Amino acid sequence: VTAELMENLRHIFEDSVSNSFYPVPQEAIGVGSAFEGWSPREWDGVYRVLVPLNPPPGHTFYLELNSAGLLAARTFNVRVEQVCTCQREQLGEKQLCFLHDSQKKLQRKHKCSLLETLCSGSYLDVEKTCHWFSQLIRSSWLHVPQSCSWHLVFQPCSRSCKLQLSKGKESLRVEVLFGVRQGDSDIFVVSQPTEPQKGGCSCFVSSQPAKANFMASTAWLETYAVAEAKFFRHIARQVPCESVHLKCLQLLTCILRGTGFSSSIWKTVLMHVLTTVPLSRWRRREFAWRLWDIMAYLGHCLQVQRLEHFVLGNQRLPAEISLPPAMPEVEPLNLFEYLARDPAAHREAMQLYGQLRFR
Repeated sequence: VTAELMENLRHIFEDSVSNSFYPVPQEAIGVGSAFEGWSPREWDGVYRVLVPLNPPPGHTFYLELNSAGLLAARTFNVRVEQVCTCQREQLGEKQLCFLHDSQKKLQRKHKCSLLETLCSGSYLDVEKTCHWFSQLIRSSWLHVPQSCSWHLVFQPCSRSCKLQLSKGKESLRVEVLFGVRQGDSDIFVVSQPTEPQKGGCSCFVSSQPAKANFMASTAWLETYAVAEAKFFRHIARQVPCESVHLKCLQLLTCILRGTGFSSSIWKTVLMHVLTTVPLSRWRRREFAWRLWDIMAYLGHCLQVQRLEHFVLGNQRLPAEISLPPAMPEVEPLNLFEYLARDPAAHREAMQLYGQLRFR
């Protein structure tokens, strides 16, 4: 239902922004545990989709790494620059050029640059973009088929677009995030807020604790959620039809809830184990052995105080997952770095792991 709704909205968006200089929404991508095929017990029931935004004609996006260090995860600023469109045509007419056409001509055509609408200074503003996108959905709602049977209510949020849909006793919650793709890769910067999301959606942030609860309105968070979702789809095509890899993840995140290891940690461990244990060995009759493999991998990582990020610096990813050119060469992020820095936290984690093995 979520996928069909977003696709219907996208077709209407194409008409709405075709003669404007607002960002161009692309096909929505489902992200998080619900779209990966598993959901932990603490899943909040929200289906999250990422809508990539392309720059409008006459504009281009440049990603600038934000070195402010507000979060353990990397943040970027999306710098908007104007480009010459004097030689381009649109529907047989010469396109307006914000660089070379006179201000009087631009005002006569009632055309505003993206820099004048959704930017703060030279940078794309998350909160302004969120407000614009929400207004776009409001004005498009009556034109989508779902409006005949579903009632739509907006929930307040400054960095994403939250929708509550109801139909009789049925209800559906959708959170729309927007992002800018890094080149042609599967890595995006997104509008996700800094608060950790439930349901394994910490793929939008680092598994390490945040250093601050504040994020500037021009800060966009780097996410690997799309790459991880593609990895699970790749695995689904390779494993036996009765594979239990997602059941392992669901079981561990449910029965070990509240034990100190987050859903994102279990997910990262599983993804690493899937690249080390032959995929032919994930049949139902081997369920218990695979659980022990996952526990053993976690135990080793705790002992050496190192759990590597699955995407950053991983040179063994499937070829279909596209990364920015420099990303496979970077030093993998250690998600257990805080254990290496804090002996007391490491002792506590090892004690916890012993209790988990007993359970």
